[in-house]
Amino acid sequence: MASDGPNMQRTTFTSVLFFVFVAVAAEAQLSTSYYDSTCPQAASIVQAKVDAFVESDRGLAAALMRLHFHDCFVRGCDGSVLLNSTDSNILTEKSALLNNNSLRGFEQIDEIKMELECACPGVVSCADILALVARDATVKAHLQMKLMAACLNGGITLQNL
Repeated sequence: MASDGPNMQRTTFTSVLFFVFVAVAAEAQLSTSYYDSTCPQAASIVQAKVDAFVESDRGLAAALMRLHFHDCFVRGCDGSVLLNSTDSNILTEKSALLNNNSLRGFEQIDEIKMELECACPGVVSCADILALVARDATVKAHLQMKLMAACLNGGITLQNL
């Protein structure tokens, strides 16, 4: 039994070290300058569109922040809240009972996505568009946050997760 103490401490230390390494590695993949070389105009495109949208509808700032929250809450920030249901009758987060006719801002996100696709085809992920939009909506509402971009799009969306 006396030898269990050092082994347990070593195991605990190794586990903590592993999780710290994983956390540092995961954070290293995100960056506030992620699109600076691949789509340098991405941030300005999003900001200009969000500014125009919020100028015409002040309540849209909160709706866009809420849309990002709902995306991140279910499966992480992966853009899955934007996916539409298909013919296979699989209900998505977007059409889930609690979100259907509750979330708004989808049309604005689609418009921003179309403009980004014209400027930088296939570069900016939907997940990052939601994050950039939420950041700019927050700033427009006179709040500030630092955004770490480089999220990957999810391909799975289910109503009941």
